[in-house]
Amino acid sequence: MFSAEETGEAQVNGIAAGQLRAFVERVERLEEDKKAIGEDIRGVYAEMKGNGFDTKAVRAIVRLRRKDQATRQEEEAILDLYKAALGME
Repeated sequence: MFSAEETGEAQVNGIAAGQLRAFVERVERLEEDKKAIGEDIRGVYAEMKGNGFDTKAVRAIVRLRRKDQATRQEEEAILDLYKAALGME
């Protein structure tokens, strides 16, 4: 294997500075991508709202679709139980 001097990799207090910089830059690029995707999602919700859809309901549907069926059923059963206990049925 090559030494730090041979690869040009600077070591600062035992840390490979170049490798650390590369990781940080990757995270920064991903954060920028995440911000852009967030803006795109907000745009889709704005478009939905402009077409008369209830975006609060759509957001709830999106959250439900992320969960598997068994988890959804369990949560709905607990919710139904609590509503019945409070006389909300």
